[in-house]
Amino acid sequence: MADEQDAAGAQPVFQIQRVYLKDLSLEQPNSPEILIEQGQPAVDINLGVEVKPIADGIFEVAVTATVTTSLSERTLFLCEAKQAGIFEIRNIDAEQMQPILGIACPGIVYPYLRAVVADVISRAGFPPVHLSEVNFQAMYEAQQQSNGAALNS
Repeated sequence: MADEQDAAGAQPVFQIQRVYLKDLSLEQPNSPEILIEQGQPAVDINLGVEVKPIADGIFEVAVTATVTTSLSERTLFLCEAKQAGIFEIRNIDAEQMQPILGIACPGIVYPYLRAVVADVISRAGFPPVHLSEVNFQAMYEAQQQSNGAALNS
């Protein structure tokens, strides 16, 4: 009970401690032969969000993008990047914590990820792939519905 009163009286804290590139890889498994082929490449983009508690009130939130580009069913290039942030979040109601970690934090980290992906792909000699804006709220809500459906089945 005393903990609840202390938490209720304390000011909420939300601070970005650091944003950093956690992982980056670029592969061109069919180079150089595929680079001289003509055609419109197919681009497949997958995004993921991971949340990991680090210490009391400290969380790492990472957003991963995997961009696979293929031409004639052969991989032109594969780029995977993981951008992360360390956030201090304290004195926030439990029901508000998950949306903050699943919506607000990825929204802060994602623009850095977009820049890294476009830059590394263009440095590899390809036209940059610009990841579109993401509605992390819709993504979070879809994940919550999916988790709820899995629990009910």
